[in-house]
Amino acid sequence: MTILVVVEHDRGVLADASREALTAGRHLATTTATPLDALTIGAAADAMVAELGRFGVSTVHQAHHDVLADYGPEAWGAVVAAAVEQLSASVVVAAGTDRGNEVMAWAAARLDVPFAANCTVTTPGEEDEKMAVTRVRWGGSLLEEATLTGAVRLLTMAHHAVDAAPAEEPGRATAVSMTVELDDSVSHSIVRGRVERVAGVTLATAPVVVGGGRGVGSADGFAPLEELAGLLGGVVGCSRAVTNNGWRNHTDQVGQTGTRIAPTVYLACGISGAIQHWVGAMAAKNIVAINIDPEANMVSKAGYAVIGDLHAVVPAIATEIRRRRGT
Repeated sequence: MTILVVVEHDRGVLADASREALTAGRHLATTTATPLDALTIGAAADAMVAELGRFGVSTVHQAHHDVLADYGPEAWGAVVAAAVEQLSASVVVAAGTDRGNEVMAWAAARLDVPFAANCTVTTPGEEDEKMAVTRVRWGGSLLEEATLTGAVRLLTMAHHAVDAAPAEEPGRATAVSMTVELDDSVSHSIVRGRVERVAGVTLATAPVVVGGGRGVGSADGFAPLEELAGLLGGVVGCSRAVTNNGWRNHTDQVGQTGTRIAPTVYLACGISGAIQHWVGAMAAKNIVAINIDPEANMVSKAGYAVIGDLHAVVPAIATEIRRRRGT
């Protein structure tokens, strides 16, 4: 029996959310006195062995195949399913990102087993084939307590539910090559090429996001938000109302039908906080709402709030930052 962590990466760059999944997997392995293994997919991830060892992984199973040169949900799901069967994994953990949930859903379908997405707490049951989980539902408005049952339990950890931390006594992980048989059906959806729109951080990876909603008032009204984002080393996002009004491109939209973000700080300026937007922003570690309406949904959900006109508050924050930096 093994605890297996599926390692999410982008062309060999380990995802931050995977460090959280590794930490959660290590906790489960320690609690159940079970080895912690990791699964990397594609040759681009082969150089991660030392990093995974720092998180307590004992064996890194490296899946290789021509079709795994880049990401493909069906192919990655097939690899996870094959690894479960070859390694007799009892629990499989992945990051609760869009990619992690997609891959685990494909694996669950192939294995015909249940899958618990976006867990915040996992507790092994007294019986070997049961596990108690708490998971995020309905865009963060509900925490569901459930029991995951089966010979193999598949789950993902919600982003920021666990603080990523290397093992107190990191070990030396051993790499083992894993051959998988993949048929043509898994290559229906494969990344064939990429176009970089802009250099630097993106909305999905930025440590700071300054978001603007209908309250910004116009496309020109985003200029102070752009300035503040630049001072903080972040990017600007927006709500669906903004894209509907044509003030910004859809690629800047945060939400269920836009980009899901997980920054350290999200400054939500003039955003009411509809459930669709909250789904995209809820993984932020800290949310600061700036709004004239103290009853706005985003204000009630935020950890911090400034009740005031964003057109005055945002420039004031930028001015104070420049003053403290002496610029």
